[in-house]
Amino acid sequence: MKARVAPSAASLVLAAAAVVAPWPAQAEDQCSGHQFFDPPRTEGSCPDVKPELFASSDGALQAVVLPVDVSLYATPDMESRVEIRSQGGDTFLASDHASPRGQNGHYVYAAKWSPDSEFFVFSLTSSGGHQPWSFPILVYSSKRNVIASFSDMIDGLPTLLGSFDLAAPHSLTAATWKEQGAFDDPVPVTVDLEAVFEKLPPPTP
Repeated sequence: MKARVAPSAASLVLAAAAVVAPWPAQAEDQCSGHQFFDPPRTEGSCPDVKPELFASSDGALQAVVLPVDVSLYATPDMESRVEIRSQGGDTFLASDHASPRGQNGHYVYAAKWSPDSEFFVFSLTSSGGHQPWSFPILVYSSKRNVIASFSDMIDGLPTLLGSFDLAAPHSLTAATWKEQGAFDDPVPVTVDLEAVFEKLPPPTP
């Protein structure tokens, strides 16, 4: 399969790096956009922050991406928590990507369900700008009620782009490096999610 042309690592760094906002910022700018502040915003400055909702196409499940709001030196969405819920409101699984001070965790970059509603896929980027070339991708299996790393499905290789493609019924295509350290030369890699989950070791209790 011919590799698709992908953005350079330099463009990824510019896109992923957190922006330090000037002060004072507009009220709405303090509550979204993955930004840092100095001095910090005031306590209670973002009371109406809402989660992002991703409903599966069969209507059975809903993925909820919640802004964790760890630090007043950043917008509430600088780090994320992902929850998988039934449409009735029961929480089946949660995946927390916050850090104690809000600068060493991750926030959700992109997220979507597979066309058959069996898998929820989401990519992450560092809240503190660490390893700006790295976009870890996690996959939730509704059948197994577990989350697995996409990197574990491709022999431990990293993923270099936050964007990814899902094709029916559940094929995932993301970008990795052509050879170790080749951040400027990403190539696509595609896996059948059902097939790889069958081969992954069971999660540790």
